[in-house]
Amino acid sequence: MFPIRDNIPSRRPPLITLLLIIINSLIFFTLSSASYSTFAAFVYKYGLIPAKITKLIISGVPFSGSDLYPFITSMFLHGNTFHLISNMWILWLFGDNVEDRMGHIRFLIFYLLSGVIAGVFHLVFNPLSPVPVVGASGAIAGIMGAYFVLFPSARIITLVPTFFLVPVFLPIPAVVYLFLWFLTQLYSGTVYSVIGGTTVGGIAWWAHIGGFISGVLLNRFFLRDRY
Repeated sequence: MFPIRDNIPSRRPPLITLLLIIINSLIFFTLSSASYSTFAAFVYKYGLIPAKITKLIISGVPFSGSDLYPFITSMFLHGNTFHLISNMWILWLFGDNVEDRMGHIRFLIFYLLSGVIAGVFHLVFNPLSPVPVVGASGAIAGIMGAYFVLFPSARIITLVPTFFLVPVFLPIPAVVYLFLWFLTQLYSGTVYSVIGGTTVGGIAWWAHIGGFISGVLLNRFFLRDRY
């Protein structure tokens, strides 16, 4: 199922949502013009590598800023065009309404905090992974968690594939769509953890789970006094 749009218009321009989309896109297309070795080196420097953090924790060496900034910088890196477009589409779909409820600055802080918590979840469940994790999906999962709480009666117009390749568009309640999405992440994350893996097809399931949970629990602390 692929979400197309919701039925709740924004009351104010989603300036931070647009800014995040622009920044992520500029970074990706700038890096995509570089050589593969340059791109890979950048990802390994600014992506979140759980094994590196775990090694520091075990050794007892104090953390420096350069050890911690990947929790932020990894949110602004994407592995390929599809990764970027799919993340930015979901950010646009859900971000504008959540930004409406929070205001611009609160929304930005909430977004970054959700991304950091998502990174911590990924680290906890994949402490020995040497694979750098990149992408905004953990932070966006936080927005989805907030949307789940704030707009449960919204309708998500969703493209549902059929056996006859005829596109079907269904208005699915947001609370149903997002709950099913969360269950798929939880199922996939649990199954792959049991068999000893870290990601499937580059998907950091536990980052999505952690981001969503943070959005559900923390959104209330970032809401405007008036809406």
